[in-house]
Amino acid sequence: MTGDSHVLVGYDGTEESARAVRWAVTEARMRRLPLTVCHAWRWPYPSDYLDVEGVAIVKRMAGHLLDNGVALAREAAPGLEVRKALMEGGAFAALLQREGGAEPIVVGSHEPDQVPVGSTVLQLPAHAHRPVVVVRPASARRDLIVVGVDGSAGANAALAFAFEEAALRGWPLRAVYGCWEPGAAPDGDLSLFDDEDKLRHVCGAVLEKAVAPWLVKYPTVEARTSLVMRSPREALFEAADEAALVVVGTRGTGLVQPLTLGATSGALLQHAPCTVALVPRDMA
Repeated sequence: MTGDSHVLVGYDGTEESARAVRWAVTEARMRRLPLTVCHAWRWPYPSDYLDVEGVAIVKRMAGHLLDNGVALAREAAPGLEVRKALMEGGAFAALLQREGGAEPIVVGSHEPDQVPVGSTVLQLPAHAHRPVVVVRPASARRDLIVVGVDGSAGANAALAFAFEEAALRGWPLRAVYGCWEPGAAPDGDLSLFDDEDKLRHVCGAVLEKAVAPWLVKYPTVEARTSLVMRSPREALFEAADEAALVVVGTRGTGLVQPLTLGATSGALLQHAPCTVALVPRDMA
């Protein structure tokens, strides 16, 4: 980590963003990093209608709201270094502008199946170069981290983040490889689907090889692997029912266009019942 490392969280005064602040406070304390609370404001009228006094009022109100977020963080963790960033423009652009050194970026989310198209929750992970944690309400699920594995660079980056989180939090980890899908076959070898035993053997070797280095690096993490004869999406959604956090790479082995989320990661963002972390593959 560099001297500019920090945990970045977006705050807009909603209960969803307050949950994000609380999660970000925990991240900052565990990582021994400062916390930056960011709020974005904008003039709510057309650009050709500018009222200097009105703009000043809107900006001042935004500053007060940001101060509330900072106070929430400081109340949750007295002694934590909390910085504030008041940005003009949309939340998505503001967080991207401040992402440098973020370990990670934390944002709040609506309930599953209520994430609006075009929201920051969907846009930010597709463009960010840092891990993005999308915080959902706490539930009765146990403290378990699930991470998606498929042998890709994106999955390797997800494993790095997931094992680090597990070590910091003292949570167990489950690495899940849903291999029953053409796009999930190693090297695109579709002939594997003619022999289920061979598919299990080859994909199981990929899973164990991917996880092995992290078991050495984090020997205190209680980790296990799960090879599932279902699609990656189905396997991860099933595992998410028991998890507090699901970690995936933003792009797996499938062929997708740049600056878009993979099908599995996008589906998890919209429908997963727990908090989701998305890690860009260029961090591998």
